[in-house]
Amino acid sequence: MSLFTPSDYQAMALSARVAVTATVIAIPFGFAAAYLLVFSPVRGKRVLDGVINLPLVLPPVVVGYLLLLTFGGRGWLGSWLARWHIQVVFTWWAAVLASMVIGFPLLVRSIRLGMEGIDERLLQASRTLGAPWYDTLFSIIVPLSGRAVLAGATLMFARSLGEFGATIIFAGNIPGVTQTIPLAIYNYINVPGGDRMALSLCFVSIVLSFAVLMLNEGVVRRFGRRRSRS
Repeated sequence: MSLFTPSDYQAMALSARVAVTATVIAIPFGFAAAYLLVFSPVRGKRVLDGVINLPLVLPPVVVGYLLLLTFGGRGWLGSWLARWHIQVVFTWWAAVLASMVIGFPLLVRSIRLGMEGIDERLLQASRTLGAPWYDTLFSIIVPLSGRAVLAGATLMFARSLGEFGATIIFAGNIPGVTQTIPLAIYNYINVPGGDRMALSLCFVSIVLSFAVLMLNEGVVRRFGRRRSRS
């Protein structure tokens, strides 16, 4: 007899799918935001930094409700998408967007720290040699920010696996469609006798998160060894 139901396996697969999709989509935007905060001379960086980090201090339920108002049928973006027969609310893409918004600050902060640690003399040498900004970006900044990107992506992935508040408001709790592991655990907690299944899914969530962290640690160490040899 299987320990988990087919719905539980769907929740596990959907959690991984949502976390991977949200992280992959967010990486280029997170890199661009960090680059803008570190290297761009534009004004208003503090305001931009505050907006990016706002989901860290806001309750996830508030974030989910704001997303619902934005992408709902009467929202300014939702009504525009409706013209193209595109619905986001209560679909798995809503879970992806919720995870992206909640985990994005962790990604940007990690990449930003990596960029701030780049030796300024390398950038000055690149400018002295007449390299254009994009050459400096791809030959110096991107390679030296690799470990920070990996660390930020891991944090965002792990955060996406555990996202609950924004997802249940914006995506709903639909088995097989938007129900991730945290939402499945919530369902079992509210069902008499569901404690054992809830605990089993908690164990799965812990194992997945720990495995991701260990994998990231191994990749970062190997990446660091290759850089030190070169």
